Amino acid sequence: MDLANFKQSLQQETPPEGLTPALQALWWDAKGDWDKAHHCVDDEPGKDAARIHAYLHRKEGDAGNAGYWYGTAGAEPFKGTLDAEWAELAAARLAE
Repeated sequence: MDLANFKQSLQQETPPEGLTPALQALWWDAKGDWDKAHHCVDDEPGKDAARIHAYLHRKEGDAGNAGYWYGTAGAEPFKGTLDAEWAELAAARLAE
C-alpha cells in the first residue's frame, strides 16, 4: 500500500487489514480519533511506537510528553507542521 491508497482508505469505517499498530494509530488519528490512535501504540514496545507517541502528544499540545517520546524514539522533535509529520510517518512505515 502506498500513501495515496492509505489516505483513500480513510473513507472506510475501519482500517485496512494487516496494518501495523503504528499505521493503525496514524489511520485513527487521521479519522479524528486521538484516543483510539493513542491506544494502538500505548502498550507497544520499541522506537516505532515511541515515534508515533511523540507525534500524538505533540498534536495533543503536550510538548513535554512529546519530547520524552521523541527522545525514547531516538529522534529529533519534528519542526514542520503536524500534517507534514503525519505524512512523513505514514509514508516511512508504508515503505517498510
